[in-house]
Amino acid sequence: MQTAVIFEEMKKRAKELLSNGTVARVVAWQTGDTCYDVTPGFFESVEELDEKMVFNCLCGANLSKYLITLSRMPGKTLAFLKPCDTYSFNQLVKEHRIIRENVMVIAIPCEGMTDVETLRGKGITGVLSVTDKDDTLAIETMYGEESIAKKDAMAERCRTCKSKTAVAFDEKIGETAENVSEDRFGMVAKLEAMTPDERYEFWRGELSRCIRCNACRNVCPACSCEKCVFDNPDSGIAQKAAVNSFEENMFHIIRAFHVAGRCTDCGECSRVCPQNIPLHLLNRKFIKDINEFYGDYQAGADTESRAPLNRFDNNDVEPCDAVGRK
Repeated sequence: MQTAVIFEEMKKRAKELLSNGTVARVVAWQTGDTCYDVTPGFFESVEELDEKMVFNCLCGANLSKYLITLSRMPGKTLAFLKPCDTYSFNQLVKEHRIIRENVMVIAIPCEGMTDVETLRGKGITGVLSVTDKDDTLAIETMYGEESIAKKDAMAERCRTCKSKTAVAFDEKIGETAENVSEDRFGMVAKLEAMTPDERYEFWRGELSRCIRCNACRNVCPACSCEKCVFDNPDSGIAQKAAVNSFEENMFHIIRAFHVAGRCTDCGECSRVCPQNIPLHLLNRKFIKDINEFYGDYQAGADTESRAPLNRFDNNDVEPCDAVGRK
């Protein structure tokens, strides 16, 4: 289905559910300061839906984390979730962070979202509008018209998508074909092939750009603690700016360990990073290791199973087996 058709069906159904009182609010997307700054949107009336709601190839934001708070508000919340979002939703339900009966999920298809940084890397700047035309994007810029294949403007996390099939929904709009994605762990394998010194230099080069804005932590569905250790004035690590390279490294490494086995690989951490640090690669490395040590496991695939790191089995890998791992 074309994006425009999907959007009309989304808006029509949202209006029906709001009007008949089935839901008290809708969470979807709306345009921010610019056409490509599409952000989560919250709507409580038909008029707001008509005025603000959008759905296009720039709706990359994962809406699942917002349902932690919204599922505790009076009335039911309608959430439109892309397939990858439903994994995060399931994981938060499993961890009792979302009250499932207070949320109505409508799953929508996704062929992959456009990454504005990728467009800039290809010399397309001053973007005024982006129009989805089947397999091509028609882009109006301050400097003229541009055209680019959707696959060439796609976010990395979409090119390596784990699944285009929704795993949680009450209703569905349209269907998404299960396309063959690029190797999800290809970049991790390249990092593993580096020498220790090369890997150290790679991550120092990336993490040294961190400004400790905490955008990665704030957007991450797996980071759902009401009080983060990094905000605790008694923890000794609550300052926002790292004072040395050790603290610069450890903030992200500790955060990656905190979500190990629970990260659904949604890629939100990298999407919102203002310094374009590929933070998702840390999480993806842990996912790859867990798969190799304990068997394939996908966080958020269901709401019942326990993650490998949360259970014990006599056949579990021994610590000595991990010696020498890269």
